[in-house]
Amino acid sequence: MNDMLYRPAGSTAEGPFSLVVTPESAGWGYSGLRILALTGAERFTTGESEALLLPLSGSARVTVDGQRFELAGRAQVFDSVTDFAYLPRDAEVTVEGEGSFAIPAARTGTKLPARYGPVDGVPVELRGAGNCSRQVNNYCLPHTFEADRLLVCEVLTPSGNWSSYPPHKHDEVSETESELEEIYYFEIAGNGMGYQRVYGTAQRPIDVLAEVRGGDVVLIPHGWHGPSMAVPGYDMYYLNVMAGPGTERAWEICDDPAHGWIRDTWADQKVDARLPFGDRS
Repeated sequence: MNDMLYRPAGSTAEGPFSLVVTPESAGWGYSGLRILALTGAERFTTGESEALLLPLSGSARVTVDGQRFELAGRAQVFDSVTDFAYLPRDAEVTVEGEGSFAIPAARTGTKLPARYGPVDGVPVELRGAGNCSRQVNNYCLPHTFEADRLLVCEVLTPSGNWSSYPPHKHDEVSETESELEEIYYFEIAGNGMGYQRVYGTAQRPIDVLAEVRGGDVVLIPHGWHGPSMAVPGYDMYYLNVMAGPGTERAWEICDDPAHGWIRDTWADQKVDARLPFGDRS
């Protein structure tokens, strides 16, 4: 199973999609992701999943359920946050434009209306401190945008920093934890590389240490995940896609108790001056 949790760039390409992860191909129940390489126009259906159309680069016109949204997009992921469109399940979607577009998805039985997500409605959070500083763009979380099961955010980590740290998990239901499958999709500045760690427990073993490059994916069905390591010289971006079976749409995590003390060290450190991205002097 561990060999299937790392999917290198191009290994899951289908037609206009440079990457395709479905619940079936991942071997789980809810989370999915496609990356659309667009030149001109493409049509697709959302099927049993709600989704976002999220520009990674470029801009587009999106038509869904009789509504049309103009997405201004961005030049590339390290430049800025972006506007996006929410795509309901059982929808016919037409996208016209040029660029690369993420389509994070979650299987759901509920159809919500198609909507536009403006760029100025995306909360940007600077998390951690020192060499654990990173930027989180909270597109579709319970407190930022309505969806039925889907949770989506971006994390941008300056070169040499550690992200998704201390390691955490969200694979069981408790007072402090929600059960969520997760996809990490990576882009690395300058055609560089980074590393992603995933490990489990004695009861539910899992063991991944992957060198990741642009377009790679790591699947996390369960277990502690982190750190995500941005090596010196190369900034790291990853898109997080989460969904699960819970009746409440929530992102609740539990730190690995061996490493949770790291959070206490941040109080005496400053946030990395290279953050936020897109606003560097």
